[in-house]
Amino acid sequence: MSKPRISVIVPIYQVQPFLRECLDSILGQSFRDIEVIAVNDRSPDRCGEIIDEYAKADERVRALHLPQNVGLGLARNAGMEIARGDYLFFLDSDDTITPGSLQLIADRLEQTTDPDVLIFDYARTFWWNGVTRNSLAAVFRTEGPEVFTAKQRPEFLTLLMVVWNKVYRREFVEQRGFQFPPGYYEDTPWTFPVLMSADRIAALDEVVVHYRQRRQGNILRTVSRKHFDIFDQYERVFAFIDSDPALEEWRAQLFTKMIDHFIAILAKNNRVPNELRSEFFGLAHRHYRRYVPADYVRPDGETGLRHSLIARGAYPVYQTLKVANQGRRKLRKTVKATRKKMAGKRVTRHYEAALKHPVDENLAVYASYWGRGYVCNPAALHAKAKEIAPHVRGVVVATKDEVKKLPPGTDYIIPGTDKYWETLARAKYFFNNVNFEDRFVKRPGTVHVQTQHGTPLKRMGIHLLAHPVAAKGTNFRKLLERSDRWDYCISSNRFSADIWEQAFPCSFAALETGYPRNDVLFTATAADVRRIRERLGIPQDKIAVLYAPTHRDYTATFVPQLDVSRLAAALGDDFVVLMRGHHFYEKTPELRALQESSRVIDVTSHTSSEELQLAADVLLADYSSIMFDYANLDRPIVIYANDWDAYTISRGVYFDLVAEPPGHVARTQDELHDIFVSGAWRDERSDSLRDTFRRKFCDYDDGLASERVIRQILLGEPAGNVPFVPLDERTPAPSPEAARLERVK
Repeated sequence: MSKPRISVIVPIYQVQPFLRECLDSILGQSFRDIEVIAVNDRSPDRCGEIIDEYAKADERVRALHLPQNVGLGLARNAGMEIARGDYLFFLDSDDTITPGSLQLIADRLEQTTDPDVLIFDYARTFWWNGVTRNSLAAVFRTEGPEVFTAKQRPEFLTLLMVVWNKVYRREFVEQRGFQFPPGYYEDTPWTFPVLMSADRIAALDEVVVHYRQRRQGNILRTVSRKHFDIFDQYERVFAFIDSDPALEEWRAQLFTKMIDHFIAILAKNNRVPNELRSEFFGLAHRHYRRYVPADYVRPDGETGLRHSLIARGAYPVYQTLKVANQGRRKLRKTVKATRKKMAGKRVTRHYEAALKHPVDENLAVYASYWGRGYVCNPAALHAKAKEIAPHVRGVVVATKDEVKKLPPGTDYIIPGTDKYWETLARAKYFFNNVNFEDRFVKRPGTVHVQTQHGTPLKRMGIHLLAHPVAAKGTNFRKLLERSDRWDYCISSNRFSADIWEQAFPCSFAALETGYPRNDVLFTATAADVRRIRERLGIPQDKIAVLYAPTHRDYTATFVPQLDVSRLAAALGDDFVVLMRGHHFYEKTPELRALQESSRVIDVTSHTSSEELQLAADVLLADYSSIMFDYANLDRPIVIYANDWDAYTISRGVYFDLVAEPPGHVARTQDELHDIFVSGAWRDERSDSLRDTFRRKFCDYDDGLASERVIRQILLGEPAGNVPFVPLDERTPAPSPEAARLERVK
């Protein structure tokens, strides 16, 4: 096997939402003389499966699975041990490289005759799609030799000291015996010694790496004692300097960098725990005294003052300086917040008083669609909790109009009332398929489960930033603040689990359990199916077509996409159409006008979507998430995509539904009529398309989702206690035809 030019080493741990994007950015490069060593550092999510998938599809990918979690530095070492390339490129698995960048690197290596190290630039990328080039990019345009040492062009040491903005000649690394140490800040004792040792360094004035700025989940933004590792890392740096008298000239510069690094860590509230800050400061003082060069000149200004306080070990004074600066910033924020509060709604005094009482450890709140009552995932979870966790009192959020639809004996609260706010202030558990109000306060120790309400075909969360027609003035900062309350987020399949983490970049944990609302699609009996159809007024000998179109963001009002009466006429006497309008249009006259045919039954106001699915012989959908739910029943699905192009432009989608449909696709109403009249809606091709669709999107729903969630959240049982039923072993609820035949027997 020929030796590749570049070995790209990607250490991997808990980056499932970003890993594919990272690997695709490497493998999609025009320069192909590479190997990718994907090192799975015992990641608890599906990262291991993903790299195995890539290794199977592309021979340039080598999947390395470590037997235990060792951390970023040692994972890189494991990748280095098996690397065969001329150069080593360490890329973090939540970052990406820009198109064409590997070719630029290869060309620059050739132009500079294989230097020991090639340094290139990066840009920070943000969740709102912002991209900002490194603020010190001007360093690349300073005058100096094309190939140089760090001594000749020391300005390059002012760049961010990370491992991933360089490639390294493997023979140079091996000859010098460079390895990454364990612990946090592992880049520090690698980068400085490498640059001080290299005889030949070159630079590439191009952005190669897109450095993802995650809102949550960055390991260095975790409050932990592990930030004390920084002291060991700088001990390694100075031990390297002490090993060679020729390196003594670097001591003052690296000492300044070390103290500045300590100051930067202390300046952030999301690093060292409050109770350990004094101890951290004491170790910084000790390192100062241990490594300070003779005749050291401190920096000027406030930075110099901080250096002086660390030199003296004056933690109380140092902390007073920090508090004073924070106080000035806090005062400015408080004035601004007060003005805003005076202009807007105030939190009720009743709510404020209730927040002072202890949390009720056995109280749970279940809310759906801003108070639309007993529907969707929260309703299914409430029912299961009553069965297997009866010690936890469940309260359902319901508007006055919805109260009468609640199951008998259901405890409820009406939004906006004193009882509502008191309950929200005291409850331990919260299950919601949207978000609570902005004024809602998440108390310490409470548990919030975002249940979601559909597998996303359409773009969601911050992904709508690129689709202003759909976003319609959404305040994304507030959206993410609300989403920051989530402790868990339920997904019905692997596909959506990745999307939720990308669309809502918060710190929640994924609950890959399946959708609780879909349990009934497996537990319902033939008698249940017959009962539902009778209640809806569906003749037992009719084929029921459930038409459930979704909302359009690009229209100001309801605009019918399909002439339902004309469809019903084309289908004939053997069919009946169940018209399920989107709840946004529930009371519009345009929707009611569609249902003038005797063969059309208006089911828009029917509470349970799941009951409608059980009653239907076939689903006629456009882009609604109901298709993912209905696919669990393994019944025919037809897609009506007359405005697919307009929808994808205005809303954005996560995959091409027309190319990967769950059944036949019609782009015009005449085509739709042909699919039904010809019988194609339930032919072998329809079955084949549905089978492929189900294997991608129905991997978790098996009738046990509610139990998984309640056992883990309310009963504290480990995840995985309720194993998944394999897809081919599941038995969906009987079809209407099967239910009819059972009655005949």
